[in-house]
Amino acid sequence: MLGFLNATMANATQRFMSYAEGEGNLIKKRQIFNVSIVLHIGVAVLTCILLLIVMRLLFNGVFNIPVQRIFAAKVIYLSAVASTVLTIINVPYDVVVNAHENMLYYSLIGIFECLLRLVIAFVCVYTNSDKLIVYGVLTAMIPLITLTIMKIYCHRKYDECVFSIRKYWDSNLLKRITSFFSWNFLTAISSLVSYYGSGLVLNHFFGTILSAAQGIANQVNGQLSNFSLNLMKAVNPVIVKRAGSHDMEAMNRVTLASGKFSTLLIVLFAVPFILEMHYVLRIWLKDVPEWTAMFCCMQLIVTVICQLTNSAATAIYAEGNIKRYAIYKSIMNVLPVCFTYLAYTLGGAPYWLYIFMIAIWSIGGDMVIIYYSNKQCGLKISDFLIQVICPVLCISVCMFIGGFAIKSLFEESFLRLIFVCCMTSIVFGICVWNYALKKEERIGVLQLISGRLKRNT
Repeated sequence: MLGFLNATMANATQRFMSYAEGEGNLIKKRQIFNVSIVLHIGVAVLTCILLLIVMRLLFNGVFNIPVQRIFAAKVIYLSAVASTVLTIINVPYDVVVNAHENMLYYSLIGIFECLLRLVIAFVCVYTNSDKLIVYGVLTAMIPLITLTIMKIYCHRKYDECVFSIRKYWDSNLLKRITSFFSWNFLTAISSLVSYYGSGLVLNHFFGTILSAAQGIANQVNGQLSNFSLNLMKAVNPVIVKRAGSHDMEAMNRVTLASGKFSTLLIVLFAVPFILEMHYVLRIWLKDVPEWTAMFCCMQLIVTVICQLTNSAATAIYAEGNIKRYAIYKSIMNVLPVCFTYLAYTLGGAPYWLYIFMIAIWSIGGDMVIIYYSNKQCGLKISDFLIQVICPVLCISVCMFIGGFAIKSLFEESFLRLIFVCCMTSIVFGICVWNYALKKEERIGVLQLISGRLKRNT
């Protein structure tokens, strides 16, 4: 939730900062930085108050937790509140780094965070204290460490990181950012209500075992989505900068290309995992909760469908007029919770949660994004179908056919897993080269490879 909230909230500030970067206006960037710092501190305080108020309701009738684990759960909840506040405050600095497309920093800080999480894992293994409490408290400290590092780094490296309210405060800019931020926040909150509200409904009707299954599905999905998310982090400022320089044609080209390749990156890992999900979960977990494999597969399908239009959504934000888009997208976000609750009340099976997520959240949400990217950004629907959806769909089907053919020839084993991964990767490479890459893209790839070979020799 923290990662999702951070990425969604960053979209608002990112739009203005990258737009100003495209214009090359240093004073405006400093004004945006100061306004965004004040806004995010305000939002962090309000979020903290809201989460503390809601805490009483959640622990008295919503959460289905064994009595002996209530205290540990409350510690985890308060740790999450602290992490949320720090994550929100960190957004303006994250936006500045992203606007400058400093991917080296992201690589280094990502490695550092992974090492911290590895240390936490070892501490949890060897501690004599309550492992859940230790894990929650130590994990909550990671945003504090990264915030401190990022603040020092940005103030030393980037000229726009000058915090001076008296000198760089702009009331008109505050109104514009607040308006944009409010509609963007509506979309973010509705997404969180849907995504995690559905999980609460699942927990309320089926207990902690199914919640564990959904948590595992979210972890698998998060790990497999990392490559694509990092690609989008690099591409998003490019899209907004093109809007800032009023080059809509170039913006739409980047939008289509990033939509296609970011989704294919998820497909590359998702297809073999879906085919071998039962075996992978058995290797990873000692006891696999019921429904976990199905939840994991359906969650990956949700992510693939949503990824198709992520770059198009960025283009809508870059254009700036997001009021109607935010309203309709928020409606599509909230509806799955309502339908899931109704289905469970009528005795529906647990998988109905993901059926509604696929049909309404993913497909319905994508239709809203495609409509408004066409209306406001001039992105042709036919171009999106031909250049994004068709290649992704065809390559996915071919990978499933190749992987399933290998799966049917061998009994379940680690060797079969390797063969399935190899076959799907080979099919993926062949199909991407022949069907996903345009002629000029193939030439660029060949030139890149030949350039690297010359350097090595």
